[in-house]
Amino acid sequence: MKTIFIVDDSDTNLAMAEEALEDFFSTMTLPSAAKMFSLLEKIKPDLILLDIEMPEMNGFEALERLKAGSHADIPVIFLTGTVDAYIEKRSSELGAIGIITKPFSQSILLQRINSHI
Repeated sequence: MKTIFIVDDSDTNLAMAEEALEDFFSTMTLPSAAKMFSLLEKIKPDLILLDIEMPEMNGFEALERLKAGSHADIPVIFLTGTVDAYIEKRSSELGAIGIITKPFSQSILLQRINSHI
């Protein structure tokens, strides 16, 4: 079974994403990018769903660090409440494979994930 990391500082968003995906993937919910990087030392996911707006290290900073290291090949889809030209441009520049707006639906999550793994 494929493994998906869900990284978001909102417990509600983590629970919603996990519930939407748990029948199809092995999911790991993580409340911060720091926790994600700690877990990456032990487990390599098939895809990461990454919130953009988080305290300490935001999604852009996390993706930049991810792509500069040994996990550059892991596909990342951003989760965000707001999409504008800057977010789209920055996401593309950093190598994200897509953006999903919150609140999201199960069908959109599954469609986007399945098209990349």
